[in-house]
Amino acid sequence: MNIHISKEEQEVFGAIKYLPAVSIILPFEPFMSIREELDYQLKVIQEKVEAELIKNYPAEKAMPVILKLQNLIKNLNFTTGRKALAIFVSPIVEKVFYLDIAVNEKIIIDESFEIRDLVYSKKQTIQYLVLLLSANSSKIYLGNCSKFILIKTDLPEDIHANQKDSPEKVANFTDPIKYKEELLDKFLHHMDQDLTLILNAYPLPVFVMGAEKVLGYFNKISRNHKSLVQFIHGNYLDASEKEIREVMNPYISHWQEMKEKALLLQLEEAMSDKKLEYGMKQVWQAATQKNCRLLLVEKNFMYPAQQGPEPEIIFKEDFNMNHPFYIKDAVDDVMEKVLSAGGDIEFMSDGALKDYGRIALVKFY
Repeated sequence: MNIHISKEEQEVFGAIKYLPAVSIILPFEPFMSIREELDYQLKVIQEKVEAELIKNYPAEKAMPVILKLQNLIKNLNFTTGRKALAIFVSPIVEKVFYLDIAVNEKIIIDESFEIRDLVYSKKQTIQYLVLLLSANSSKIYLGNCSKFILIKTDLPEDIHANQKDSPEKVANFTDPIKYKEELLDKFLHHMDQDLTLILNAYPLPVFVMGAEKVLGYFNKISRNHKSLVQFIHGNYLDASEKEIREVMNPYISHWQEMKEKALLLQLEEAMSDKKLEYGMKQVWQAATQKNCRLLLVEKNFMYPAQQGPEPEIIFKEDFNMNHPFYIKDAVDDVMEKVLSAGGDIEFMSDGALKDYGRIALVKFY
């Protein structure tokens, strides 16, 4: 979040020694919590912030921020269906965001604030799907750090369920190998359709486990390549949850790597669907138009800029802070636009988006 001020204002604010900025980030689900509990939580946070401001800043600097914070909390919207709340307040800024991302509670009191602080507060949950395949049957689990949940669907789990699709053809089959191949083909297509439905409800990375030949064929026919992050060879269909988890542990220990792999596959899919913008100027334009579902940005990427003649246009700026339309970091502003439009943000390791200008945006349409 950047504050755009004129040269004269910069001179005034530059002379001020203390400029306290408060960032409050916390889970906020009024429909899932008792109102009195939320009120009490906010009261405790407010009192803590007020005490810190009074302790560390002169009264003439602390009181304007305290009064703004009190007013913002008093007028919060408790009818929102969002998951989290972010409050930013300083002597010259007051903003509230209602967000669709899960966060950990965080309070920051400093002389500046950035939207990056908010994104860093996201809960880094580890969730994934495990698809177990053999030539005859399948299972799919929703996994996390503590348990596996078997997902049930109406589609067939056994290859022999497909025999009824063409009884006459089955009866007349003279080549058993071709017959088995056709059954396997139908079965794996059914399983891929099954997986598509599950991914609509749980858009997560998918680990596929099974015999090498079966996995090779499934990889060839699947329409869900953007989600298939790892193929693990072996027969695990009858394995216990403990055994499956032991096989998964080496991959989960490198979760960030697996997650980035899945996100990069999403970018490739979005590009083929013409729903991807990349590079700072193109991403800025799409975010300004509020067409933003998922923003990926390298963790340490910053982009000083200046506003163009239209809101959708920016130009790279080499730290000319005296320019009246100077933007300290356009990446921070883009993140604010994405969150305000209901989109999500993920940080990537430096270099992961080198082919995308270090920043990429998956659009809704």
